[in-house]
Amino acid sequence: MGLLSLGTPLAWDDAKRYADHVRTHGITQFLSIWDRLKDRCGDELLWGDEIEYLVVSFDNEGKNARLSLRQTEILAKLAAITSDIASARGESASVPTFHPEYGRFMLESTPGSPYSGSLSDILSVEDDMRWRRQLARRYLKQDEIPYTLTSFPRLGVPGVFTDPYFDPADAKSSHSLFLPEEITNPHARFPTLTANIRRRRGSKVAINLPLYIDSRTPRPFVDPTIPWQRNIYAEDPEAKRGAALNDHIYMDAMGFGMGCCCLQITFQSCNVNEARRLYDALVPVAPLMLALTAASPLFRGYIADVDCRWDVISACVDDRTEEERGVKPLKENRFRIPKSRYSSVSLYLSDHWMHRPEYNDIDAPYDQAIFDRLQKHGIDSILARHISHLFIRDPIVIFSETIDQDDENSNDHFENIQSTNWQTVRFKPPPVNSPIGWRVEFRSMEVQMTDFENAAFSIFVVLLSRAILAFNLNLYLPISKVDENMARAQKRDALHTQKFYFRKDVFPPGGPSRPESRCSSCSSSGASSPATSPVDGTPRKEKKLRNCWPSVPRPANGVHAKPVEDEYEEMSLQEIMFGKADAFPGLFGLVYAYLDTLDMEEEERVKLERYLDLIKRRTDGTLKTAATWIREFVRTHPAYKFDSAVSQEINYDLLVAVDEIERGVRHTPDFLPQGAKR
Repeated sequence: MGLLSLGTPLAWDDAKRYADHVRTHGITQFLSIWDRLKDRCGDELLWGDEIEYLVVSFDNEGKNARLSLRQTEILAKLAAITSDIASARGESASVPTFHPEYGRFMLESTPGSPYSGSLSDILSVEDDMRWRRQLARRYLKQDEIPYTLTSFPRLGVPGVFTDPYFDPADAKSSHSLFLPEEITNPHARFPTLTANIRRRRGSKVAINLPLYIDSRTPRPFVDPTIPWQRNIYAEDPEAKRGAALNDHIYMDAMGFGMGCCCLQITFQSCNVNEARRLYDALVPVAPLMLALTAASPLFRGYIADVDCRWDVISACVDDRTEEERGVKPLKENRFRIPKSRYSSVSLYLSDHWMHRPEYNDIDAPYDQAIFDRLQKHGIDSILARHISHLFIRDPIVIFSETIDQDDENSNDHFENIQSTNWQTVRFKPPPVNSPIGWRVEFRSMEVQMTDFENAAFSIFVVLLSRAILAFNLNLYLPISKVDENMARAQKRDALHTQKFYFRKDVFPPGGPSRPESRCSSCSSSGASSPATSPVDGTPRKEKKLRNCWPSVPRPANGVHAKPVEDEYEEMSLQEIMFGKADAFPGLFGLVYAYLDTLDMEEEERVKLERYLDLIKRRTDGTLKTAATWIREFVRTHPAYKFDSAVSQEINYDLLVAVDEIERGVRHTPDFLPQGAKR
């Protein structure tokens, strides 16, 4: 959850005086990193996942599943245990790590060391995820269970939904009608972030998800669970003044979004140019993977008419003022900003010849002074615009002790703004004084209920990333179409009801590249062995996933630039994944073509196929998404009244069922393939 500093956080009125200071020194820090590492090349493929958990406490007598607020105690215990494991092994690199998250009911886990491109590492992902879950579960109380569930269905309902119970009347940082102060991680960064977003915005955040209208849902639906007449904080009347929409699920605090869980993948790239190329290629993939991993149809005790968390998180940290949102003319602020700081990507990043300027076709304001400074330093215009676009945002949390930094040995000011631009894909410069290289983080996916699913989607994204680089694929779409795809991806059952814009021809001029015949331009561990046999010249299959690939040169006779609108069309997700006649092989076809370039044993291929089969069956509809399965569980529960409400009893039984599925004791042939739990 971004940068965790120790010290005294400044309230917004004090922090905003240092905004320009942070921006100026943040750019200085970026340029320092750039000067030292812009020519770094040859890094091997290292990658890792981040998985977030909800810790749920069960009152079995009262049939109530509640969020456990023991994060601090749990993390302290896990830190001691993992330290003991590391000492017993004589190593620490392979021991998983657990981290705090925004919600006091959340944990985040990462592998103790990154995975490499070896097939043995790829096939160890599920075991590593399972070990992390088992460690967490082993040191919880007997009535507590860690869940990889995207959203807790009854967060913010009237009554008891946390253990222990706290009253929302004391929500001093968020002023929420629904969430108590104690829901938030006590580290000073988190309540300050919450309060400063509210103060900068000039009101509470307003989240409205369309309600799923069932046969007995009152119309219009005016939510009876909203305390309309509460009068504790100045913002309390906002709900009845229009912030809460009829026929919607209204939420009013950062905790509703940042209390959601997700699955994120970070790749180390061969060099900065490869990172920029991979970043661009994954931007159009992000909405597709959001639809495929849809897992959050329930919010604040109701069934939503969407399947994903994205818009909830986007709205929960939307610190834009009325002027920046376009509600009022610009007067006090510098920019009209079209998107929340948690949003889909607004600009492509690569200077590769396949990137046409027309693809960046939406309004993405940027700081002209910062842009000019970056260009004067030698940064190309595309990267300069990306950085200067991120830096139109204010730093929300500033610690008094870290205002003045050594810009050669710190990147905290840069990360203060970079890490609070939460987008579907993130370009990540190397940390200061670290062996880590240029990275790309893929951020759109919803966390899945089981380790098998999370491993499957992680592995698929890794393999797809290698296919993109190996075959020099061109996945560019206009950003406006990517944004439209993001909106469609969140709709109920989008996987089967929506069409998505996608490129008709993904291959470079002249047809698919042959990775076997090309050697990397970087000589290091990132490059592979000779691409052809020295005996007969046949393509040599590779033992591990390569990281360094030369780019296809611009064709000598130029590129025939047809109108951008002729480059893409609407396709079903089935067509995008499986292919469309002879015109497009589909993403699965590309992944399998890449697998054919690898030297693997039959047993390894069979294991990989288990994971790919899950995603294929989710795509073709023979297996349900988590969102569909959860929605149907609620609607077929004996206690459901077809009024869109998720009662305490239904929630309890749902959480019991999800745990049984994860442990492999509940048979769900419409959701998981047979043998998914090993």
